[in-house]
Formats: sequence, C-alpha cells, structure tokens
Amino acid sequence: MGRRLLQSERNANLLIDFLRSLVREGKFTLDDFVIMPDYLHLLVTVGNGKTIERAMQLIKGRFSHRLGKELGYSGEVWQRGFSEVQVHNRESLMQHRAYIAMNPVKAGLVDSPEQFPYCFQFLATRKIAGSRTDKEKE
Repeated sequence: MGRRLLQSERNANLLIDFLRSLVREGKFTLDDFVIMPDYLHLLVTVGNGKTIERAMQLIKGRFSHRLGKELGYSGEVWQRGFSEVQVHNRESLMQHRAYIAMNPVKAGLVDSPEQFPYCFQFLATRKIAGSRTDKEKE
C-alpha cells in the first residue's frame, strides 16, 4: 500500500466491515488483524479446498471495488503480492497474535494494543463490554 490509505477512520472502518462480510460468507475465519495506516496484517484460516491466495484475491479485489463504489476512490489500493507465514501450533499462533497486536505500539500510534481501534483485540474487548452492558440492562 504505502500511501497511508487506511489512516482515515472511514476507510479503516469500511475495511473492518468488509472483512466481517467475508467471514459471514464463510470465505475464511479471521483469527486476528490490525489495520495500520499503510498496511494490513491478517491472521486467517482457510477451509478445505480453499487457498490463502484465493482469500487474498477476494480481499484485495472486492475491497478495491467497494472502496471505489462507496467512496469514489479510483487509484491503486494494494501493492502486488503478499507475505504468507504458516502457523503450525498454538505457540506459533500466540506469537503471531502478539506480533500483530504490537504493531500500533511499535509505530508509536498508541501506548498499548488495547487502545488501537482498528484491531481484533480492541473490537473484541468492546464487544465483550457491550454484552456486559446489555445484560446489566435486563
């Protein structure tokens, strides 16, 4: 990416909504993510008969289309290619999740991962807090 396209709240939230829609469609499981101003880290699990390459084609292609359709953006959104690392066990999974979570801290955007609004950890914490609030209302 490189152009800080995702630094706007509008674009980052559109990407989060878009990723949720792909998960609902069953395209993959989203295990973790962080949307940085100029790049994206995803930790996804693809099902049998599916490939990470196809998942990335869906993400890149459909999000580019949606960004253009909804926000009028007509430039290049993604750089060519992507990096892939396979997770083989729970320890590796936890290391990758910690790495992803620490990206905004290392970039100086927040003091702790829980403060960054465009990541799995922040949204999961908000969801849990919201469900607690809903139960208190009952």
